[in-house]
Amino acid sequence: MEPEILQELEQTVVVSESPFQRLRKIIGLDRAIIYTIFARGWASAAGLVTIALIARFLSSAEQGYYYTFGSLVALQLVFELDFSMVIQQMASHECAHLKITDKDMIEGNPVGHARLASVLQKSVRWYSIASILMLCTIAPAGLYFFTTHGSANQIVSWHGPWLLVALMSSMAFQIDPVFSFLEGCGYVPQVAQTRFSQAITGSLLAWSALALHHGLFAPAMMIAGQVLAGGFYLLRRRRLLISLLRHVPGTHRIQWWKEVWPFQWRIAISSLSGYFIFQLFIPVLFAYWGPVPAGQMGMSLNISNALLSISISWVSTKMPLFGTLIARKEYGQLDHVFFRVLLQSSAVCLLGSFTTWTVISAMHARGYALAHRMLPPLPFGILLLSMMVNHIVFCEALYLRAHKQEKFLTISILVAVFMTCSTYLLGRPFGAIGMVSGYLSINACIALGGGTYTFLKYRTLWHGDGGLPVPSMLGEESPS
Repeated sequence: MEPEILQELEQTVVVSESPFQRLRKIIGLDRAIIYTIFARGWASAAGLVTIALIARFLSSAEQGYYYTFGSLVALQLVFELDFSMVIQQMASHECAHLKITDKDMIEGNPVGHARLASVLQKSVRWYSIASILMLCTIAPAGLYFFTTHGSANQIVSWHGPWLLVALMSSMAFQIDPVFSFLEGCGYVPQVAQTRFSQAITGSLLAWSALALHHGLFAPAMMIAGQVLAGGFYLLRRRRLLISLLRHVPGTHRIQWWKEVWPFQWRIAISSLSGYFIFQLFIPVLFAYWGPVPAGQMGMSLNISNALLSISISWVSTKMPLFGTLIARKEYGQLDHVFFRVLLQSSAVCLLGSFTTWTVISAMHARGYALAHRMLPPLPFGILLLSMMVNHIVFCEALYLRAHKQEKFLTISILVAVFMTCSTYLLGRPFGAIGMVSGYLSINACIALGGGTYTFLKYRTLWHGDGGLPVPSMLGEESPS
């Protein structure tokens, strides 16, 4: 089946456009982006409700535990190895010459059919094992961390909520790669719509937990809602998924260690580096400054990440399209689409950041109690500037990864090493302001500077002179 997003972007003849249609075209909105914005926009709007409920029903110390749960759960990166990105790109490249009918039947090249089935089979097999390993690791790790660093002066009942968070996270971890696979097969709008349903269901369950004075169970309920809504959609696609799981790839099966692993280990290390870049703030603040500053950082990061998530959707929803265009060697169309959505998403990111900082600053100036649950305006502004830098770097990385190449490995490792040192050396004596200052400096110098150089270098190398062919196997290195 041709991805609906591809059909929408490739339509060049317009008989009659209404003002709303022209606006959609200028902004770059299509079904996938609209549903993704709905999902992430709901998460942002619902996040405001969640913030208010947290301020109403949780103490400042409990808020610290609430957000530290999320930072520890993010250790799942160790087990995921950013497999989802690889799965999506593998599926999109194999689907470039296949068609999936309205009845979820696959037509086309039998070799591509076999390789597509092999991608799904290996994905399900790995994530089934990894989800168990993840549960058996993060659950006791969290118990040790909170027992060791929890304040004896602030009694918080965190044991049951933490164990339930670990369990729900392992279940969500197991179904997420199937969504990445379906996105690669062209179901981008449908998956985006499902993620919208997941966001609504999760928020409603989390709010119920907070309103019933079981607030620390809210993170687990949020994830449980995502599992329920996601599982319901996968049941609707069971014919396609089961047929692929039963298909015998034979000699055309994916040779993972030869074709995929040389690429995957690079992107896995890049992804794991992200933990030390984005998730280390809260545990360090929790350990050295207590749960209250950790909660302030957690709420501020939650808002910042929501803005990043919305703005990056202009580019992330085009990843299957990028993979298809690359497989067809349509590099001119690839660049046309990429730079257009980069400009659109950057404008959204800038406008959202300015608006958010203005509102937060006004809340602090007027002395609203909710404002004190977040960082003060200065560190919050620095955090938002860092997020805008991240947006550009992420877009550049997504473009290169659509070629089934990971060229940001060295940059990711450098940023992770410097960020780990900066977070500890500046965060321990100076707290949040020291952390975010180091964050912005390292992002601007290493991530943006090195990332843009890498992006321009390999784009020219691969696409110069009309577009050089991209390596056909994931593990092969392009000329350097």
